Order: sequence, then C-alpha cells, then structure tokens
Amino acid sequence: MREVHTVSELASQYDVHPTVIRTWKHLIEPCHADLSIRPQSELVGLNRSTWYYEPVGESSFNLYLMRLIDTKYLERPFFGWRRMTAYLWEAGHSVNHKQVRRLMQKMGLEALYPKPRSSQPEAGHTIYPYLLPNLAITGTNQVWCATSPTSLCAQ
Repeated sequence: MREVHTVSELASQYDVHPTVIRTWKHLIEPCHADLSIRPQSELVGLNRSTWYYEPVGESSFNLYLMRLIDTKYLERPFFGWRRMTAYLWEAGHSVNHKQVRRLMQKMGLEALYPKPRSSQPEAGHTIYPYLLPNLAITGTNQVWCATSPTSLCAQ
C-alpha cells in the first residue's frame, strides 16, 4: 500500500519548505515498543522513504572545484558562472557550465556588477528644484554657488 502524501504535497499543504517536512522525521522513533516505523510515518504523514533517505554530500572533485572557484572569486568578484567556467577550462578541468553555476549558487557567490536601476533615487530622497529656469547662461563661470542649493547665488 502506497503512503498517503509525498514531501512536496505536504509542503504545499502546510505552506512550508520541503526541508522543514524532512525534519519531521525526527518525530519517528525507530525503537518504539508499540508502533513500527510504518504506522508512525503514517501518523506523521510522511512516506517511509523519507525516513530511510540519507542526503548525499558533495564529491571530492566538487569540493576541489568549490575551493578553486572560491579562491578565484576572491581575486575577481566580478566573474560570473560563464567566466568562471572558462577559467576552470583554462586550468584543465572539463566542467559543465551548469555544474559551475550550481556550485556557485550553493556557495552563495554572485558576480558583482551594476544592477538595473542602480541610479534611481530612493523613495525618501529629496529632489531639489532647479533655481535658474529663466536665466540664460551665456558664458563660462557665469553662475557659481557656494551655499546650499536652495538659495539663489549672485553672479
């Protein structure tokens, strides 16, 4: 008989992340006197496979790549996954761009570059008025101001 719900179904039902559901497996006691793992997992609402699942860690090669990516990122923080993949290829490692992207996401690395709308003012930013709209500026050094921008300066 198949279990009632999968981890994804439970996560959407209780509006939580699937990793939170996987922590519910600590509610199951393997040495319980009256209930085996099967009825306990039914009571919690998990598949038995969730109880037996052991997450697989990163391979030693991936850890080596992560170390290389980290050292290069400290030198050049503007390298994204494309340039990082090219760097690893030049270093003699045949890696896929998807693998480099996943490893960089796992490490929380992101290329530093100007984001869109970076020169837009914040919501509370004061916009000062232009105080010389009717003055024709015809020569160099005609208008100078040394005080605050809200006062009109003499010529």
